[in-house]
Amino acid sequence: MDERPDGRRSHEPSRHLRERNILRCGAMFGPDLLQRIWIRLRIAVPLRNMVDRTPHLAGPVRALGVAGAAGLLGCGVALAALYPHDGRRDMTGADNGRYPGAGVLYCRRPDGVPQKAAAAWLIGDRSLVVLNAHNFRNRRMETTREVADCFFQISGRNHDFESGSLRLGTPPDARSLHITDDWALLRLAKPAEGAVPQPVPNASDLPAGSGDRPVVMVSPGGHENYRGPSSIENCSIRQIDPPSEDEIRRVRHDCNDGFGGSGSGLFDPTGRLLAMQSASLSMNSRRPFDIEFHYGSALLFEGELLKAIRQEITAIAGASRVTR
Repeated sequence: MDERPDGRRSHEPSRHLRERNILRCGAMFGPDLLQRIWIRLRIAVPLRNMVDRTPHLAGPVRALGVAGAAGLLGCGVALAALYPHDGRRDMTGADNGRYPGAGVLYCRRPDGVPQKAAAAWLIGDRSLVVLNAHNFRNRRMETTREVADCFFQISGRNHDFESGSLRLGTPPDARSLHITDDWALLRLAKPAEGAVPQPVPNASDLPAGSGDRPVVMVSPGGHENYRGPSSIENCSIRQIDPPSEDEIRRVRHDCNDGFGGSGSGLFDPTGRLLAMQSASLSMNSRRPFDIEFHYGSALLFEGELLKAIRQEITAIAGASRVTR
């Protein structure tokens, strides 16, 4: 945030931050795409320094004439949010200790460059990762990326996934992906040495229905609409829907989210993992929470998800004993 002349804090991103995001967009998408896809931010930015530092962006920057940015992935929308109040802050070392297992899924673009995709969690074992199914499948259950193109990063180290280990939360014959089955499990090719996994939570005892329940959203991968590399925010679950066929319930919450925030963990005040973020409505709109039209959706750790985690941990332990 910047200070305004009247002493109040402004939610508008600083000139330096806007400039940095434009350069980041150019590096991420290339000058041709930057020139084609842009949005007006209604601010003028001195461009000479940018062109001097990045000559390959000279043409696109001059073509824009104002601070332009790609609308894809929230690029250039530096401090947008879902709701008028944005309480996110960067995660600290203490936060990493309080919420172990926090990691990031990276996937390679078509040109081979790794890019942050989503949050992911080492859970129950140093070889098991839980994340969203939509990282690999779309709503029609079509494959959108291969597991082999991705890796898991935790504590600054990269770990490949075990080939053929993807376990989706949907039935084998499913034709659509829903919030309550938007989960997946993957095994690492080798255990993440030195990393501490998130403990397997007990099934949620939260009753269905409306009512504010304080939580902390932990987003180790950050969001495209937040300037830090990771974020954490105090917010609330506002409603818990009835369970699905897999005995998993969706929660509706008012935690700020952004592209890249999928897989973020929702924890209760004691640090217990409750739910995993799946999707939010009307990204970057800064509108008040609405239980029907403007909210975030996460799935509780219960039912088939918890059962699958425990099965995988048992199988990993068995395989480890065999190879000793």
